[in-house]
Amino acid sequence: MRKSDIMNNINKLDNFDYKILNAVQANNRVTSAQLAKEVGLSSSACQRRLNAMRKVGIIEKDVSVLNRNKLNRKITIIVQILSDIEGAEHDKEFKKSMLSAQEVMQCYYVTGDYDYVVIATFNEMGDYEEFTKKYFLKDPNIKRFNSMVVMNKVKENLSIPVN
Repeated sequence: MRKSDIMNNINKLDNFDYKILNAVQANNRVTSAQLAKEVGLSSSACQRRLNAMRKVGIIEKDVSVLNRNKLNRKITIIVQILSDIEGAEHDKEFKKSMLSAQEVMQCYYVTGDYDYVVIATFNEMGDYEEFTKKYFLKDPNIKRFNSMVVMNKVKENLSIPVN
């Protein structure tokens, strides 16, 4: 599949593209030569496909996954947040604050009993206490929040299934 083909129709990825995506999800530092061997294409064909998928946003970013424990970020907390009054202005401000909070790893606007779910990491519980004061307790539109401390990581994966 040529670069122009991918750009014209993202939904028509072929088996080679899926193999490439699976490979780079497992290791984004895989070389073109290793990828070519694994996928069954030439190095240059793999590189063209990767570049095309990056260009159209199928591959959003290439990152390294860090070990939180080795960096003394041993506490992970999942927080459910309920707004008092829903509104576009509050949503915009809250989202902006979560985007700027370096402790926040993920933040989702959700359906159900709560409005947001936040996953954040901290060195110690005192850091989380300060975080709640800054982002939740001082915000007059936060009606309530529910914190769940992660006791053990069962599965943590940023990969998505592709076929």
